[in-house]
Amino acid sequence: MEENSQEGKLVSGNNKPEQTGEIQETAGHPEEKKDKQARTKHKKDEKFEKLESDYVTLNDKYLRLYSEFDNYRKRTLKEKIELTKTASSEVMLLILPVLDDFERAIKAFEISADSTDALKHGIILIFNKFMNILIQQGLEQIKTVGEDFNTDFHEAITNIPAPTPEQKGKVIDEVEKGYLLNGKVIRYAKVVVGS
Repeated sequence: MEENSQEGKLVSGNNKPEQTGEIQETAGHPEEKKDKQARTKHKKDEKFEKLESDYVTLNDKYLRLYSEFDNYRKRTLKEKIELTKTASSEVMLLILPVLDDFERAIKAFEISADSTDALKHGIILIFNKFMNILIQQGLEQIKTVGEDFNTDFHEAITNIPAPTPEQKGKVIDEVEKGYLLNGKVIRYAKVVVGS
């Protein structure tokens, strides 16, 4: 029995060092687990930081692209509005000589004594109706006689000596009327300027 007990002790003694070694190995193992966990956590943190920086970069690109698109949309909308305002300028330019002819006819009636009042009155009604239509479309006559000469609106045909010192640098006579379409010059007024 002693042998058995010694064997048991031996066996149990053999088991103890094995268990102690296992405990020592398992005691070292949690530290390795901690190291592995720390490394994986560090890798996860690096991945997270990389993803976060990618997110910031992509978000920045998105915001810039959105801003550029919004600016493009606003710019094209503004251009469309300006185009629709001045789209009829070519038609207006074609009609302006007719308007000039109407004005000349009215002046001729005023000069001529042979004209009948009914004919003159009819042409004046047509002219006024035609002029009202053009005004509704945004046409506006440029003011000239007595105004300061302005190269933004007037085209000087000639200079003449000013009859009075106050008329120096001012428009003395109008050769051809100028017109604005929705605030934009479509034909400059041809004028005589006092010098």
